[in-house]
Amino acid sequence: MSAAANHSFLPSGRYIFNHDIMNCPAGGIADNHLYSGRALGLSQPWDIIQLPSNLESDWPAILGHYQRIGLSHTEHVIWDLSLDHLGAHIGYQPSVFYFGREECRCWGDSRWLETVEYINSRNNFTALARELGVDVPDTWCFDSVSHIGPDLLEDIVYPCFLKAAVSVAGIGIYRCANRFELADAMGKLDDGMPVQIQAEVRAESILNLQYRVIDNEVVRLAANEQVLDGFVHQGNRAPAAHEPWGAVDPMAHWLKDQGIKGIFAFDVAVEQTDRGLRFPAIECNPRYNWATYPTLIAQKLNISEWRAVSLPTRLKKLAAIDLEDIEFDMETGEGAIIVNWGTVSTGRITILMAGSQAYQEALAIELEARL
Repeated sequence: MSAAANHSFLPSGRYIFNHDIMNCPAGGIADNHLYSGRALGLSQPWDIIQLPSNLESDWPAILGHYQRIGLSHTEHVIWDLSLDHLGAHIGYQPSVFYFGREECRCWGDSRWLETVEYINSRNNFTALARELGVDVPDTWCFDSVSHIGPDLLEDIVYPCFLKAAVSVAGIGIYRCANRFELADAMGKLDDGMPVQIQAEVRAESILNLQYRVIDNEVVRLAANEQVLDGFVHQGNRAPAAHEPWGAVDPMAHWLKDQGIKGIFAFDVAVEQTDRGLRFPAIECNPRYNWATYPTLIAQKLNISEWRAVSLPTRLKKLAAIDLEDIEFDMETGEGAIIVNWGTVSTGRITILMAGSQAYQEALAIELEARL
């Protein structure tokens, strides 16, 4: 298995990017119809990208920003998100956020689909981890909320998490401090929905370990840490303090052998125990992650130290955001890079802050004032 080294492991060929998340099980994410713009910085000049027409008015501003900072990308845009385009351009392979049933309908590759759907279930992930000897927190899996017996509510160690087996972005996940909170959380999930109860890990941090399949080889793409506000994901940073690839390598190989393609990642906790550090795997995301977009942009620009966060903005047009004298500079390796520009019209924007931690802190204060 190969390991990444401050540059991007890019698959050969030309790609058509359709990173719409509407077909992913992502219900409840605000503004999800605008997220596809964040894939622009991942593309190459010879690629094609599909974007919603809502973003066309901000196109000149993002072109100017990327040109000034030296980030290459495609300018061949299809202002339509129909997945039918995936198989309609000869010589182009698909790059999608999530390879689901609609993506498979347009492109084919049932093995890829079956593997994604299997591991996208937290219950299947837990079962496979136990089979492969991958360390995971204590977890109880159920085909339905109604199958959770009252005895377990009494015997389980709290706090714990009640999780829908299939969800994204933390939707359907409840932290329960006692059996009363667990019973209340159970009432919020539909009967018949597969769920799991997972013991809380007293984690020092949560790692994101990303892999990429290139020419039937699994590549260790990047390791970074989640930026959390309590239990809420705010962003990611690199480099990570730990890179425990061995904790999930067996599962990465299994997924490749089963037919997964593209990029996938694992959330891995860092826990201090009496026997030293433990790295239990929390879940697998068989798709592009929030962290993938800043990760690949950072690799393209040879940025080794960065933090990316989603920030609120009172400005609703990209051209109104003033990054003069704080934009990323290739010579210094410092500055701000816009990642998710599609959501600016609804008051949020994702910024990658390149540079030392001290510089990141100062830049965050400046960005708050300008946004």
